Amino acid sequence: MKANGQTFQSSGKLSWGLLFVLCGAIFLEGIDVSMMGVALPAIRAELGMSTGSLQWVVSAYVLGYGGFMLLGGRAADLFGRKKMFLVWLTVFFAFSGLGGLSTEGWMLITARFVTGISAAFMTPAGLSIITTSFAEGTARNKALLVYAGTAAAGFSLGLVVGGILSEISWRWVFFGPVLLAFVILLAAIRLIPASGRPEASSKGFDLAGAISVTAAMLLLVYGVVESSNLGWSWTAGILACSALLFGLFATIERRSASPLVRLGIFSASSLVRANLGAMLFAGSFFGFQFVTVLYLQELRGWSSLETGLALLAVGVDSILAPTLTPKLVNRFGNIPVIFGGFCLAALAYALFLPIGLDWTYAAMFPTMILTGLAFSLTYGPLTIAATDGIAEEEQGLASGLLNTSFQFGAALGLAVVTAVQIGSTSLDNSPQAMLDGYRTAMMVPIAASLLGIGITALGLRKRSPVVNS
Repeated sequence: MKANGQTFQSSGKLSWGLLFVLCGAIFLEGIDVSMMGVALPAIRAELGMSTGSLQWVVSAYVLGYGGFMLLGGRAADLFGRKKMFLVWLTVFFAFSGLGGLSTEGWMLITARFVTGISAAFMTPAGLSIITTSFAEGTARNKALLVYAGTAAAGFSLGLVVGGILSEISWRWVFFGPVLLAFVILLAAIRLIPASGRPEASSKGFDLAGAISVTAAMLLLVYGVVESSNLGWSWTAGILACSALLFGLFATIERRSASPLVRLGIFSASSLVRANLGAMLFAGSFFGFQFVTVLYLQELRGWSSLETGLALLAVGVDSILAPTLTPKLVNRFGNIPVIFGGFCLAALAYALFLPIGLDWTYAAMFPTMILTGLAFSLTYGPLTIAATDGIAEEEQGLASGLLNTSFQFGAALGLAVVTAVQIGSTSLDNSPQAMLDGYRTAMMVPIAASLLGIGITALGLRKRSPVVNS
């Protein structure tokens, strides 16, 4: 990691202590997101929220996260990664607590929006600290795969923990992350090394670029998230405005002496493929999860805790990502491992396609375990592929692009699955009609996985050198 032109070499207990702190932060972000989904029925019951307003408890977070991610990633490069990480972890800590104290729906939605913004700055800062603190190659790959496994563990365990805490009070879904964030903040102050004043910050800040790209991302995410409620005409108008703002942003960046996003970064084909892969993988996974939760709770009558336990098998990736995946990456390289992960994802979702009204968990289990294996083979290697070969001063930007792709992919996957499920369910709302809608909606994750296979296959011709441990 560079500080004032000097290279910081993290090693031994210091480097792994640093990784422990940053893994704690991504675990916090994962568990915060997954617990929220399980707690929604209890939140609606106490605050008297309508279905439309309840959706915004989730959508407000996605809007803040996806809308500000590119700005957050570049801010880490320009203003200091440690500073951005600590400041926005503190904001996350504060507004998660305020969410738990909310007495009105609008208060909770506002808190979730600001929490999403804080994650948009904190997450790319943390990831770029890892990529600049560990030497490119085996050490960085291992660190990134541990990081990815921890993120997955937070998400899968959050489903179960959220179900348990919701039985006590939905407010503990917010207070739990507050306690964890406080511990991480104290450790981060001590273990994250200062990076000094980044050289890039002396060139000035691209304010026009920041405003245009953030507005474009906000409109893009809003249009995708609300597409099922807005109708096609409004959605098309919002997306058109987003496209115009992206065009304005590109013009500003080409003329700026210190661009927020150097457009030449997209000339790296591996980065482009990794981001497209991240978008498709997130879309397929979150679409699958959405269909599964509705199937288990609305059609089968399972409780939130039972649903969380059913999905817990997906959490096998938290074990495999730091153990099996590094060996596979060292042996075969990133791209073949990602390709295998997409193949397993397509198979897993296809096995879930013939779901029935009386399916046993034994019939669902192959899909759950294969999805976890696919996650372990795909998430971490995509992170490596998206940051490999990128200059240190643009690691925050590369991290922001990757996280933007994951968030936008998740929002797009949910929007498309929702639209397909609603459109394919007949008005009688019978169990068979609901089942038909879920089966049709499952075609979306399958299609996204097949597209991921195709895009990843393009990179097999340019296979990166294998790193031997």
